Amino acid sequence: QVQLVESGGGLVQAGGSLRLSCAASGIVFSITTMSWYRQAPGKQREMVAVITSGGSTNYADSVKGRFTISRDNAKNTVYLQMNVLKPEDTAVYYCNARFPNSWGQGTQVTVSA
Repeated sequence: QVQLVESGGGLVQAGGSLRLSCAASGIVFSITTMSWYRQAPGKQREMVAVITSGGSTNYADSVKGRFTISRDNAKNTVYLQMNVLKPEDTAVYYCNARFPNSWGQGTQVTVSA
């Protein structure tokens, strides 16, 4: 059974930093692409960052230069380092495994002005 468990969300002031973690089980973590998505109230879920099994990364334009996705295959964990946070980054952040397609329960990130 696939399980993705996010942690690290919280309340932070604008300009601050947070590090999200997503621990995976039940998948062959090292060979699957992992992603972070977010969904703000009243908006569609959007891709934030992607990392392939080979370590290639891609980011939404809105977070380029501020967020960094990384993975530790030994720990079956993917991370999202978020710096220079803005109020518009406020959302529930979800971890996704591409194969099999699986989602975590989400972690709330709130950035105050």
